[in-house]
Formats: sequence, C-alpha cells, structure tokens
Amino acid sequence: MLALTFLLACPLAGGIVLALWGHRTFARDLNVAFSLATFLAACALTAEVVASGPMFAWDREFFIDPLNVFLVALTTFVGLTTSIFSRPYMEVERERGKMTPARLRLYHSMYQLFGFTMLLALMTNNMGILWVAMEAATLTTVLLVSVYRTAASLEAAWKYFILCGVGIAQALFGTVLLYMAAEKVLGADGGALLWTNLDAVKDQLDPAVMTLAFAFLFVGYGTKVGLVPVHNWLPDAHAEGPTPVSAVLSGLLLNVALYAVLRCKVLADGALQNGLAGRLMMGFGIVSVVAAVFFLYRQRDVKRMFAYSSIEHMGLMTFAFGMGGPVASFAGLLHMTVHSLVKSAIFFTVGHATQKAGTQVMDDIRGLIRVNPTVGWGLMLGSLAILGMPPFGVFASEFLILTTAMREQPWATPLLLLALGVAFASVFSRVQSMVFGETSLKPLPHPPALVPVFVHLALALMLGLYIPPYLDAWYREAARMLGG
Repeated sequence: MLALTFLLACPLAGGIVLALWGHRTFARDLNVAFSLATFLAACALTAEVVASGPMFAWDREFFIDPLNVFLVALTTFVGLTTSIFSRPYMEVERERGKMTPARLRLYHSMYQLFGFTMLLALMTNNMGILWVAMEAATLTTVLLVSVYRTAASLEAAWKYFILCGVGIAQALFGTVLLYMAAEKVLGADGGALLWTNLDAVKDQLDPAVMTLAFAFLFVGYGTKVGLVPVHNWLPDAHAEGPTPVSAVLSGLLLNVALYAVLRCKVLADGALQNGLAGRLMMGFGIVSVVAAVFFLYRQRDVKRMFAYSSIEHMGLMTFAFGMGGPVASFAGLLHMTVHSLVKSAIFFTVGHATQKAGTQVMDDIRGLIRVNPTVGWGLMLGSLAILGMPPFGVFASEFLILTTAMREQPWATPLLLLALGVAFASVFSRVQSMVFGETSLKPLPHPPALVPVFVHLALALMLGLYIPPYLDAWYREAARMLGG
C-alpha cells in the first residue's frame, strides 16, 4: 500500500512543484529526480507483487496483478530515461529560443502529470477511472505536443485533441453500456465498474449489450492505440512536438491504450464466447500493419517515418492479442516491452540528429557517424532492432507472432511478411544514408545524453537472447489471464 501511494504521489507532486519552478535551471534535474523516485517506487511495488501476488488497495479501487505490474515498471523506467535524455535536449532548445521559461514550466509539469495519468490508468480497478485517466492523458499530451506554439504544432495538437476526443467519447459510451450490462448482475451497489467484479461474472453479462460495449470501447481506446483508420493524429503529434514527447508517446501511451483494450477483451470473450473480440482485433491489427508500412514508405520527415513504424508495431501487437492463446499472448507482451525500449531509444538518437542538422527532413541529415559516432551507431542499431534483425528482442517476438499465425491464421502470414519486408527496405535505405552519408554538420554545444540509448538497446538485445525467469513468469501469468 505504501509503495502504491508513493508511486502515484511522486509524479503528481512533481507536476505541482514543476508548475511553480519548472522554468528554473535546476528544473531539468528536478524532473529527473521525480522520475527516479517514481521508478524506485515502481520497483518496490513490483517486488511486493512478486512476493505476495495480486493486491488490492483503497477499497478495491486499485488492483495490481501480473498483467499491469510489468507495464508499470516499464512505464516508469522509460519515463526516467526519457527525462535524462531531455536534459541536454531541452537546454539546446532553450538556447535556440524554441523554449521560453513559460514553455519550460509547462513542459516539465505536464511531463510529470502525463506519467501520473498513465500510472493511474494502469493500476485502477475501476473502468470509470480508467476512462478518466485516459482522458486526462489526452489533455496533458495535447499541451506537450503544442508546447512550441508554432502554427504546425498547434494544428497537430488540435487534430490530436479532436480525434482522440471523439475516440474517448466512444469509449465513454462503451463504459456506460458495460455498466448497464453489469448492473443487471451485480446490482447498483455491487461495484459494477470494478474490473475484478466484472471478470468474476463475465459469463453472465448480456451478450447483446456486451457486443455493443466492446465495439465502442475498442474503437475509443483503439484511437489512442493509433490503429488505422483512426491513426491520423499520431504522425502529426510526433512530428511537431518535442522529441522527448515522441519517445513517451510511442514507448508508453500506446501501450497503456492497448492495455485498456485488453482488459475489455477479457470481459467480452467471457460474455460472448464467440471470438468476436479477437476477430475484430486481428482485422484492425492486420489493416494497421499493412497500411502503416505503405504510408511509411512515402515519408520524408524522420519523426513521421518512425511514427508510422509505431502504428505498424501496435497493429502487430493488436493482431497477436487478437489471435489469443499462450504463445501469441506471450509474444504480444514481449513485443510490447521491446518496442517500448527500442522505439524510445530511436527517438533519443533522432532528437540529437535533428538538432545537429536543424531539420527533420531525412534528405538533409547526413553523416551522423562522422559528426557523432555514438548518435550514428545508436540510430543504426536501433533501426536494425526495430526492423526485427536478430538477435534483438523484436526478432524473437515477431518470430513467435509469425509462426503462430502460420499455424492458426495462415491467411494473414503473406500480408505480415509483405509488410515487414516493405518496412525493412523503407527504413533501412533512409537510415543508412543518414548515418553514413557525406556531411558538413558541426557538433552540438551540449554533449548528448546517449547512455539511455544504449541501455535500452542492451535490454532489447538481452530479451532476444535470454528472458530472466521472473520476467518470463510475468509474461506467462499475464498470458494466462488474457485467456491463453
């Protein structure tokens, strides 16, 4: 209970403190300090859950189990490394006049509050609070995306707000329908929105109402996942917001939205007993994978390119969880982990690269290996990792997804192979010239924070070669809870 309280209090207090002093020179260090405290609290909570099993808190309004505890640890870890990366990145932006004191205060405070909303969404047992947390995450990220106050960033933030606002409204209607189905079984005072109560009686819920509820919940939260055709906000938000925001959007927020979908899928599967939820997820997942890689091929902006890569990988995870079963669910959870690590590392290197070149246009970024070998090699290795080259963890998870699809959904295998091939050719050809081409770029005035890049890549490499027993146990138990 103490670890959970501290875990939620740290980012909330950080948001309040940095709203007051986020423009000061020491604010970037305060941001790291609060992120570190949050990560340590997550480690303590994780150890408690591993030792004692699933736990409730605060009159069962919060519930920690193997499905969300590793996501909590992953979220706080990437939040910490991103805050470390943002120290020199934001200092350069400040010196170039893109970040004024007021904007720095907004950035630092919203960064902490964004972390708070994600942790709240992950740990709550109440489907209503889950919706509130996802809406709050939308509002904080809108402010982060628009922090530069340029015409393009304001347009991107407005598009993000409108599309995700419409999506989250669909999720609200789905939550109302879910409550309507549950109230008939649990009663008005029976905790009809508590997920654990719903899970216990899911086979008694009205199938007709649950069909509609899952459809609205899937479309609503699927908008935040970035599934095609409700993905349009994501490339603009990545391209126009600060690079640390791109890292946490791709590495964390998309995971939290997919987690919400998975919680809803468990209930729908129990109520419907017909596999409809899985088929919907497979359909939208495969469409997202195929559409994203062909959009990716046409991009000239490096951040937009990797944004479409995120849509591709979220589609692949959605497809894996839609197939269900122990292997596919295990692979989906592994892919969720390694994608967060690798994609955030890529955005770290892209942030430094675009600051060096003064542009996000890939044709104007050349010779990173000569300007700063660690940035160049970080971008190249990160790109190879996200493209599924062995022995990185993305290869292991994609291999498991593909082999499971060959056995259970053979119709999807050619589409997945085609999409992965196009993605590899598109990204590798662009990144190779960015890293090894001729250049006249000069080094940045502040040394880039590259330790997070190689820590992330090292962890992704380890997960491709060896999964620690405790992490393997988490994945297996979470896969079992998802119906595998």
